[in-house]
Amino acid sequence: MLREAEFMPRLSGRTIIITGAAQGIGAVYAKSLAAEGARIAVCDLNAPDATVAAITEAGGEAFGTLCDISNGSSVAAFVSETVEKFGTIHGLVNNAAMFASLSPKPFEEISSEEFGRVLDINVRGTFEVVKAVTPTMRANGYGKIVNIGSGTTFKGTPMLLQYVSSKGAVLAMTRSLARELGEWGIRVNCVAPGLTLSEGVRDSEEHFPRDMIAMDASSRCIVREQVPDDLTGTVGFLLSAESDFISGQTVVVDGGSILH
Repeated sequence: MLREAEFMPRLSGRTIIITGAAQGIGAVYAKSLAAEGARIAVCDLNAPDATVAAITEAGGEAFGTLCDISNGSSVAAFVSETVEKFGTIHGLVNNAAMFASLSPKPFEEISSEEFGRVLDINVRGTFEVVKAVTPTMRANGYGKIVNIGSGTTFKGTPMLLQYVSSKGAVLAMTRSLARELGEWGIRVNCVAPGLTLSEGVRDSEEHFPRDMIAMDASSRCIVREQVPDDLTGTVGFLLSAESDFISGQTVVVDGGSILH
């Protein structure tokens, strides 16, 4: 006979933070993880009200607030509010990043200011959020951190050096953090998506022309365009107890464009 617990959603009772979840892939993560039973805390530079409303209207628990992840004080306030509302933090999805707004260009044409801003959000932001959630996870003796990397790190994608460099740093941080935090039962992994048709990518044909998206799709073993829902299963798995013996790994989710 199957136990009643086997029917429970795999993230039931877990509190999970998702950054950059006002729209796009982050919002998809938030709604998917809520459907698996998690309590969701979301933050973004833009008000995440629509994401929170979608979750609560579906019967889930969520709250959201404005937060600049490159600002340590802003992050600390958001994490503190999460603990106040939900009691603790079990998981983190470091999703917030600059990407769709970037114009592909030769690296010599990338200004120092643009390069620095991308690293501030994509690298320092990841660092600030991990730093803020770690004390609670240490106290629990358990935690799941999922950093969002990029397949461009493995491909050496040209014309986006600022972005590729930032996501290469996220991959390296994942490995180092996994070594440092394993002692406290905190698992740190990375998901590296392929080019995904988020709202920002779909709405930016100047930066992501259809022929480029089609060419990227043709490079895959599963020959089709990638959509945000293609990522939710892997992210949910890495946040669940099913992956408790996995840490320091990067999982490429791109339909088999990169084989490693």
